[in-house]
Parts: sequence; C-alpha cells; structure tokens
Amino acid sequence: MTARQQIHLSDGRELFYFDDLPGKDRSAVDERGLPHVLSVSERRWDSLAGEWVVIAGHRQSRTFLPPADQCPLDPTRDEDHRTEIPAHDYDVVVFENRFPSLSTSTPVESSLHGLSHVEPGNGRCEVVCFTSDHAGSFASLPAERVRTVLDALINRTVELGRINGVEYVFCFENRGEEIGVTLSHPHGQIYAYPFVPPRMERTRQSLREHHEATGECLQCALLQSEQADGVRIVEKGSHFTAYVPFAARWPYEVLIVPHRHVPDLPALDEAELAELAELYPAVLRRFDALFDGPAPYIAGWQQAPVRFDRDLWHLALQVFSIRRAPGKLKYLAGSESGAAVWINDIAPERAAAALRGEN
Repeated sequence: MTARQQIHLSDGRELFYFDDLPGKDRSAVDERGLPHVLSVSERRWDSLAGEWVVIAGHRQSRTFLPPADQCPLDPTRDEDHRTEIPAHDYDVVVFENRFPSLSTSTPVESSLHGLSHVEPGNGRCEVVCFTSDHAGSFASLPAERVRTVLDALINRTVELGRINGVEYVFCFENRGEEIGVTLSHPHGQIYAYPFVPPRMERTRQSLREHHEATGECLQCALLQSEQADGVRIVEKGSHFTAYVPFAARWPYEVLIVPHRHVPDLPALDEAELAELAELYPAVLRRFDALFDGPAPYIAGWQQAPVRFDRDLWHLALQVFSIRRAPGKLKYLAGSESGAAVWINDIAPERAAAALRGEN
C-alpha cells in the first residue's frame, strides 16, 4: 500500500513523498534557504478565439537543461548538491513547481477595460518525479512503481480539485528535448487550471451533443467501434484498450481507454489500476521500439472537469510522439499552427501496425 508523507521546502512550497511501502524516513529538511519566487501569473481573454491565454513572465528564469550532476530532481545525496528533494532517496515525489505557470498567490487583480479582460492566473502547478534514477524512464518502471505513480496522481487529482476556483486537473508527462523538456530526469507535471482547457471543452461539448442525440456516451461508442474493427488496436486487456484514433493528428498517437465508463483516475478500481500499471508502460515501450531509441512523447490524462458534466465524461490517456521517421519531426507549421488544421503524414492504420511491431 502506498505511503504518503508531507514536508515543506525552505521557501514554503509543499512536497509529498509517495513510497511503494510504508516505513521509510522522509524527514530530511531542506536547508537551501531559498527566497520566495513571486508568481505574476495572469490569464487574458482572447475575444476572437474565445479562449483564455496564460501569461507567466516570471518563468523566463527557470532552470534549463542543467548538467546531469546538477539535476534539481535528483535526491540530495551530499551537501554540495542540495536539490528540490531533501531526502537521500525516494520512490515517487510530488512538489509545487518553483516557477509555476499558475499560482494561488499571484498578486494580479481582475480587470476589464473594453475588450481587455484580465484575471489572476489562479491555480497550481506541481512536478511529479517518477523515480530517483536520473537515467530511468517511465517505460522502464516496474508495475509496482507505476502503481505508486498512479496513486500519487489520484491523490493530487482529488486534492487539487478541492482548491477554490480550480475547474480542471491535467496530469501529463513531456519526454525528450524535441518536445521541449527543460529537465531530463524522468518526471511529469500536474496543472490545476481555473478554467476547462480548450481541447477538453470541445470534447465536453461533443460528449454532451452525442448524449443528447443518442442517450449514449460518445467515448464508449468510439471504443466499441475500434474494438469491432480491430485494425487500429495496439494493446487490449480485460479493463483497457489502447488504440490509434481513426482521425489521429500525430504521426504516432494512442488513446488508452478504460472499458468501464468512469470520469477520472480516482474512479478506477483496484483491478483496473493493476492492469493499467502493466499496460501503460507497455505502450510506451512500443513507442520506444519504433525508432530504436527513446521516443519523444507527450502523455496526458483527459479527465472530467472538476465541477460539471462529470457523468458524461469518459476517462482516456492520450500518448503521442512528434517524431514521424528517424531524424524527422512533425512540426506544427502553417496549417497546424496558423489554421489549426492537422495534416498527418502517416495513416492511423499504418501507425497502429508499426506500434504492434508488424512493419
């Protein structure tokens, strides 16, 4: 059973240790004497797009690709290199980001002048370290460690959803310099947004429209269709199916979807979590096998909004890579970035076959 312990870093930020088993001493104190970093995060309303844009200028000074021996996500093993994690070792750690895009303490105030609408960038950003092994990866974690990571994400999803004003909790991992990571240590992040992100808002609208028209869940219908077709299935278990979407945007993209209609990670039962702890890293290893080396990818949990339409939502994990061939990346150029029309060079059926190792 996962054990949880909490401490505070020297600048007041919260840190949580999640251990595979209880009984480990995580009482080490952060002795760095860090100054408080003032977050001036704000969100501005884009009237033309009908979306919020977060402005966080204080993040320009954040740590960027330090040498491996100076990684701030390693455990603190000697006095000459004190890190964000005071303990000399750990299983899984979650802590408040030192340079957050969203913060519960931003001094920005609401203002509305004509079409210029500004709100505080209220929310919270956390870092999730999957392992103390700097050279490791999520795909290489044993199932029991993946289960601990899932327990940590469940705990934080619940706790962050209780913060006043938080409307959506997004758990994700960026992996690879091509993706834009600033730290190479195996880690993910959690953003607690004060609004439902545009991608999830569009999904919510589609789910509602389909339910009003048919009385059914759209995600359930898509899953059943993919299972019946079979050509885009990558992995299938008793509780989850991983498949390439029919209209995949990215060269290699997979949705991992529970067979049971559940809104978020906290709603999964023990049997589902046990299978997910095996299937999730197996899918990531399939991505790594595509190009004979670590694949750059983004993995993000599409959970239900915190406060509404939770009964309509069906949990899914999206994993995608921007690499389309050895040495070639899928860039978001004119059509994608300028018009938001994706053009995929690889047919989803071909991508699924490659992920299955068939070509």
